[in-house]
Amino acid sequence: MSVEFALWMFPVLMLFIFLGFPVAFSLLSVAFIFGAMRFDFNIGVVNVFAQTVDEIASAYVLGAVPLFIFMGSLLERSGIAERLFEAIHMWTRRLPGGLAVGTVVLCVIFAAASGVVGATESVVGLLAIPVMLRYAYDKGLISGTICAGGSLGTIIPPSVVVVILGPVADVDVGGLFMGMLFPGLILAGLYIIYILGRCMIWPEDGQRLPPDENDPAFMQKIWITAIALVPPLILIFSVLGTIMLGWATPTEAAAMGAAGSVIMTLAYGNFTLKALKEALVKTTLVTAMILMILLAGKIFATVFTISGGLVGTQQLVSAANLSGWETLGILLLLAFIAGFVLDLISIILIIIPIAMPLIEQFDFYGMDANQVKTWFCILFLIVIQTSYLTPPMALQSFTCGESAPRVWAGPHVQGCFAFIVLGKVIAWFSSSSSQHWHSGCPNKC
Repeated sequence: MSVEFALWMFPVLMLFIFLGFPVAFSLLSVAFIFGAMRFDFNIGVVNVFAQTVDEIASAYVLGAVPLFIFMGSLLERSGIAERLFEAIHMWTRRLPGGLAVGTVVLCVIFAAASGVVGATESVVGLLAIPVMLRYAYDKGLISGTICAGGSLGTIIPPSVVVVILGPVADVDVGGLFMGMLFPGLILAGLYIIYILGRCMIWPEDGQRLPPDENDPAFMQKIWITAIALVPPLILIFSVLGTIMLGWATPTEAAAMGAAGSVIMTLAYGNFTLKALKEALVKTTLVTAMILMILLAGKIFATVFTISGGLVGTQQLVSAANLSGWETLGILLLLAFIAGFVLDLISIILIIIPIAMPLIEQFDFYGMDANQVKTWFCILFLIVIQTSYLTPPMALQSFTCGESAPRVWAGPHVQGCFAFIVLGKVIAWFSSSSSQHWHSGCPNKC
C-alpha cells in the first residue's frame, strides 16, 4: 500500500467526526474500512483487532483509570470543596482580587486531590462564581479564573489523562507525573500574580472584601484551615508522594487514593449509599467511554502503521529536511488546532502515535530518546490546556459555562486572553529550559 493510502485515513476520520458520529465509532469505522482494504478483505484485519484488544486488556497501568475516576467522583460529593473554599478564602479575602486568588488555590488543591479533568471547574465554579458575582467582580476575570484554574486539572498530577498518555506514548507514567508537577504549579503561581497585579491596578475588577465582625479569631482560623487542608494533603501525598518516592506504582497509588476518598467522605459525614451509587455509576460510564476511545485509537494507529503511514510520514519529514525544532513546532501547532474541535483523549490517540517516532529521532540538548518523549508529552499537555481556553472554540468554556451561563455571554475572550498568554509562557519556559530539566529527569523518564 502507498503512503497516500494511509494518509487518506485522516481526512476520512475528520469527515466522520464532522458528520456527528462519536469519536470512538469514527476511529473504529475508519480503521476497519482501511484495514479491510489493506488485508484484501481477509481475516487479517480481525487479527489486528484481536491483538489490540489483548494489548489494552493487558496494560496494567490502565487499571489506575477507574480508580482515579472513582476517587474524583466521590470527592465531588464529599464536601471537601466547600470546606477548602471557606478555609482558603478566610486568608485571601483581604487581598486585591482575593476571591479569585483563593479560587486558583482551590483549583490546584482539588485537581491534585481528585485527578479527574472536568471535575475541578464544575465543582469550584458552582462555589466561587456566585460569590464573585455578589461582590461585583469583573465578569471577564471570573470567566478567566474559573476556566484557566479548572483547566489546571489537565497538567497537575495525578491526572487521568497522564495515565492514558503514558502507555500511548510509551513513557513512564510516574516520570510524567514528576515532570508535570512543577510546570503546573508555576502556571498556577503566574495566574495568582496576574490576578493580584490586575486588581491592584484596577481595584474595581476585584475588590478587597471588607472586614467582617464575624471573622474567626486567628487560632480559630488555624484550626478551621487544618481541618480543611490536612485530609486532602494526606490524600495527595498518598497518591503523588508514593509515586515520586518510588513506593508505589501509579495503579497502586490510585487504589490508595480511592480508599482514601472513601475514608475522607466518611470522616466529613457525607458518605451515603446514594453518593456511592452515583460515584460508581459515573466511574463505570466514564471508564467505559475512555477505554472504548482508547481501544479505537489504538486500532486506528495500528492500521495506519501497518499500511505504511508511519514510515511514509518519517520519509516526508526527512525529505522536507526539517530540523528538530521545526518538527516540534509543527506537531505542537497541530495539537493546538486539534484542541479547537476534539477532546483531549482523541487528540492523544490521533497525534501521539505519529508524533513519538518523529520527535524521538532528534537531538534536543543531548537528551536521550526516553527523555525527549517525556519532555514532548509535557509540552503537548500544556499546549492542549492553552488551546482549550483559546477562541473561537474555547472548549473549556463550555464546561465552565454550565456553572453560570450568563457570565460567558461575552467576556470570555478578554477574560481568558492573559491566562492564554501565561500558558504560552510556560510552554516556552518548558522548552527553553530543557537542558536543565533533563539533567534531573530519572532514567526511567
